[in-house]
Amino acid sequence: MKYNIICIGGVMRDITFKTEEGILIDNRSDILRQELLAFENGAKIVVDEFHNLFGGGAANTAVNFATSGFNVACLACVGSDLSGQMIINNLKKHRVSCKMIKVKHKEASGLSCILVTDHGERIVFTSRAANANLKLNLEDKDIMSRAKWLYLASLSGDSLTTLKNIFSIKGPKIAWNPGVGQYQAGLKALSLFLKRTSIFCVNKDEAIELVLSDPRYRNKSHKFLDNINNLLPILKEAGPEIVVITNGALGAHAYDGHEFYYQKVLQEKNRLDMTGVGDAFNSSFVIGLNLTNDIKKSLYLGAKNTASKIAHFGAQNGLIDLRKLI
Repeated sequence: MKYNIICIGGVMRDITFKTEEGILIDNRSDILRQELLAFENGAKIVVDEFHNLFGGGAANTAVNFATSGFNVACLACVGSDLSGQMIINNLKKHRVSCKMIKVKHKEASGLSCILVTDHGERIVFTSRAANANLKLNLEDKDIMSRAKWLYLASLSGDSLTTLKNIFSIKGPKIAWNPGVGQYQAGLKALSLFLKRTSIFCVNKDEAIELVLSDPRYRNKSHKFLDNINNLLPILKEAGPEIVVITNGALGAHAYDGHEFYYQKVLQEKNRLDMTGVGDAFNSSFVIGLNLTNDIKKSLYLGAKNTASKIAHFGAQNGLIDLRKLI
């Protein structure tokens, strides 16, 4: 089987609940944690809504690619429990191939409990569980070598070995949205992989953390680090063809070494849930480049799909077939 794209990373069950009782605290003095969500200590918090959904970077992006007509497979691990079967059934329902999904016996599947505020912001409490056991075999690598694209989401467990295996594969282009365990390794540690990366996607906080890992920039001012147009060339210098930095409600930026691009946030119909917005935006950008080969149009498609997703609960609901917008 030859796939347009293979999405690699986490798959989860998401238990999402909503409350209006959280208080958003301005914490801009800490550049890496500029907003905090607080609750009264010892209080019993009333839950207004409860949803049993699905998530995980590999699953979210695979569903998005499939929605826009791509022949897509998901490479991830689930446990041999009911949640694992539910995760697989959900992917199949969205026309995602599960032939590369690995079932780990006597392991629990990944689970996230997601608190959503009245403004759609969320805090995610997550157990990666079986996701930490992802390992590639020779058959996986053979199938991956014949794909057009690999989309690499957050990895758990021995992610360095997994990264080495993935980036050693010749042939497919690679889009990469690293998880905490990857970007906290620092820019120097990632540079070998970034030279093989076609599209590198991070949010602003992650970009700042990567830049600060380089000794040349540790003494830079808050004002310098807060400017995304300063961050983009530093990340581009590390090797990727295109760098994308998302910045929440302030939009998204891209840089290809020649031109800076910016896309503002598009007004959503109803701001319900921000869960999965990064996955929706970044994978939509990759879809856009495949369909148009135009960075500006691809940023717009990312913003359009994100605005649609935000109006629905869950990371995989509300996604658009982007072919209809071109």
